[in-house]
Amino acid sequence: MASPSMNMYCDGHLMRRVVSRGNIICTAAPESSTATVAETKEATKVESESPPAKLKRVAPAKSPTKPLPQMMEEDVIPSLTTILEAQKDLSQIELSYKDNTLEGSFLRNGITYCFWAFFPNGVLTGPKGFSLSSYGSGPSTIEPFLIDEKKITGKHVVFWVEKRLAAQGILC
Repeated sequence: MASPSMNMYCDGHLMRRVVSRGNIICTAAPESSTATVAETKEATKVESESPPAKLKRVAPAKSPTKPLPQMMEEDVIPSLTTILEAQKDLSQIELSYKDNTLEGSFLRNGITYCFWAFFPNGVLTGPKGFSLSSYGSGPSTIEPFLIDEKKITGKHVVFWVEKRLAAQGILC
């Protein structure tokens, strides 16, 4: 079966486009030149023998997802501790993760503040809540936490805890 071809002229040169087995071959020759069909078929044959190099997009290797307790201990608590320690008027900073809850407490200007970030199912993809208390009172209303994030990481947890504390005027 003959390969479909198309002749065009560009700057006085005969341009020939031949499509064969998914390959497109363009040849150019001066108008006075007579490229034979055999030469074109030979060029097509040479091109089709070597398969075209396929470019594959290689996705970066995904880091394995840590279990929530490990992520809290290795990523969240150290980062959050650094942020809280950078505040001039905070002292007695304590952070821990137990029973699927990140618990934090600190003293600011003589007032004790406590917060909790809840993960009832023990995973970041499940329900989450946040609560705060001061002056030794019980937890405030439990608020939704990290509800708009698509893929939650330890950095998100740190960011949103810091943001909640700042929104209450506790952090500067």
